[in-house]
Amino acid sequence: MAKTEYRIYVIELQKKVFTENWRFRAANPQFNGVLECVYVGMTSKTPKERLEQHKTGYRNKKGHKLSSSIVEKYGSYLRPSLYNHIPTLKTKQEGLKMEEFVALELRRKGYAVWFN
Repeated sequence: MAKTEYRIYVIELQKKVFTENWRFRAANPQFNGVLECVYVGMTSKTPKERLEQHKTGYRNKKGHKLSSSIVEKYGSYLRPSLYNHIPTLKTKQEGLKMEEFVALELRRKGYAVWFN
């Protein structure tokens, strides 16, 4: 059986997320409106499959929602130039650490970022 690998992905969000969603705005006090609003995630699927799950409000067999409502409402498209350089990760723990690292790095560069 093949080992599960994890990938980081970045989805561009519509800029109105910043004005319409107070939690997003509160998480990004540094945002000056120049760069984009983005969502950073980690998945064992392809980034394209994961975006589709977010956009359709995906729930698992137990009924737990596994999609971000922010991406479901404001997600536009994948931004491969912001994640293609990141190698696949061997464990979920590595993936979660890298997700946070990438999110905070993008925020430091001036993006408004949401991640879990």
